[in-house]
Formats: sequence, C-alpha cells, structure tokens
Amino acid sequence: MDNGESSYRRFLAGDNEGMLEIVCEYQTGLMLYLNSFVQNIHTAEDLTEDTFLELMIRRPKFSGKSSFKTWLYAIGRNITVKYLRKHAKLSVVPLESQEFLVDETNIEEAYIQSEQKRAVHQALHRLKLEYRQVLFLIYFEGFSHSEAALIMKKSERQINVLLYRARKALKSELERSGFDDEGSL
Repeated sequence: MDNGESSYRRFLAGDNEGMLEIVCEYQTGLMLYLNSFVQNIHTAEDLTEDTFLELMIRRPKFSGKSSFKTWLYAIGRNITVKYLRKHAKLSVVPLESQEFLVDETNIEEAYIQSEQKRAVHQALHRLKLEYRQVLFLIYFEGFSHSEAALIMKKSERQINVLLYRARKALKSELERSGFDDEGSL
C-alpha cells in the first residue's frame, strides 16, 4: 500500500476492501490526533468515524499534492473544527482513567516510565491547542514540517516557529512539574 492512495483509488473503483485497509491503517493515529483537539477519546472516536464516512459518502477527490495521510488528517481536522464550532464546551478525560503498560521484568523502572509518560501527557494538555497539535503531528505521527503545515493550514515558516515555541513551552511545563535536565521526576 503506497500510503493509502492505492487503497483509496481501489475503493473509488468499487472495491470496498480498499476502504477497510484505509480504516485499519489510519484509524488509531487519526483518532489520537483528533483527541488533541477535543481532549475526549470518545468524541475523537466519533470524529474519526465521521472522517471515514466523509470518504465513503462524499468520495472527495485526492489530488496527490500531498501524501494520502496528510490529506486524510486535513479532512479529519476540518471535521473536528466544525464540531468544535458547534460545541463550545469540552469535557476532559481524566488522566487517572487511562491505563499505562507495565513491564513485568522491572516494576520499578516501569513505574518511573509510566509516571514520566503521565507527566508528559499532563504537560502536553496544559499547552495551547496549536502547540499540542504541532508536537503531536511531528513527533508522534512523524509528519514532516511541510505536511504539518498543510494539515494545520499554516506556512512552513509558521510551523517552524510554532514548533520552537511549543517545545519551549513543553520544557517549561515539564520543569514546573518536577522534571530535571535528565528527564526524571
């Protein structure tokens, strides 16, 4: 599969397996990205489904000006922005309800790592929305700066500045929550 494009073309030609491949490949990453907007995993799941429904029902044309993944995430972002305009109040899923994986071979190390992940997660959610988005797109989803610029509807220069400020703000938040220079609590 060449980044989803061939699967989408097959779907448009009538092969429903193409859409299934797209959903399987991109569902989790897209949902986590949309969660950075709404901060509610259940709402993010619904918005992810709405994104795939958009592809199935409206069948928008993929021009190939960007990667398929970039195009798909931009559609998801647009759907989420529409949702946020309609719903001014957001509910936040408490971090305590999220589970973290524990490595049974070294419980102490796993505990420290889970505490670090929790602290980073909490610090990320205290950042401005744009900072969370750019950090998520580039570091968690592996988009290039130009792809992140397309998704966020900004110039590449704006993304570079935004990323610099986001990293600086995240570092400041982490220091406030007790991280030292080595990244430990």
